[in-house]
Amino acid sequence: MATAITTTPTFLYIDDDAMGREIMDMLLSSKGYTQHTIFEDSADFLARVEALNPTPDVFLLDVHVGPHNGFEMLAMLRSHPDLRSKTILAVTASVMNEEVAQLKKAGFDGAIGKPLDFENFATVIEAILAGKEVWYVL
Repeated sequence: MATAITTTPTFLYIDDDAMGREIMDMLLSSKGYTQHTIFEDSADFLARVEALNPTPDVFLLDVHVGPHNGFEMLAMLRSHPDLRSKTILAVTASVMNEEVAQLKKAGFDGAIGKPLDFENFATVIEAILAGKEVWYVL
């Protein structure tokens, strides 16, 4: 289970879809989460993450992005001594039961289904920041 985040949270979102990036930026900003970075791909992923200051507290990984997919990025983060305990969620349109089971088995702290739910986004983020596992894939 993820640890509660008690300081001003920082986010990193990775999505190769321009509209998805724009929507996430709008949602995070509109809820007052102004410390966020968005990558349009996962090229040089770990080096780019290590260069961020501050280090993100919450990673929102599109599962179907390249060149490294969400599972590969998760593995990189979990094997990094300074990042392994960070909160890492999948953001995906692949929300069938077996796909969600695969995300859980891989070690994600939760998942948010696409398209993003504008009405419940704040509640989902608050639960994540409280250290709860969130599998919001409706």
